[in-house]
Amino acid sequence: MFEDFDEFEDIDIDDELGGDLDPVFDIGIEMRTAVLRKNNMLALLCYKGAAEGAAICRVDPRENRPAVQLYDDPNAALEWYTKSLRTSSKNGWQVIYDGLPLQG
Repeated sequence: MFEDFDEFEDIDIDDELGGDLDPVFDIGIEMRTAVLRKNNMLALLCYKGAAEGAAICRVDPRENRPAVQLYDDPNAALEWYTKSLRTSSKNGWQVIYDGLPLQG
């Protein structure tokens, strides 16, 4: 079945599209993900910001769906992300990871 693919040459997609491709950092998107733990629960707080806006997503195991807030100002969104982490810590949540989203 896969023998048919042998006729295609290897293509470096970065070269084909004109250079180094890092979809997050080349276009100025900043991302952070926090994993929080309390008792037997895990929660996520995620921030994604760009020059023209930002979003904060909260995944709380006590809620039916994730909550997303959109912001016109990425600095205001990052400020709310930081305040939310601080408030969560005061409410007994332990921040076990806060950094770039992990892959793999």
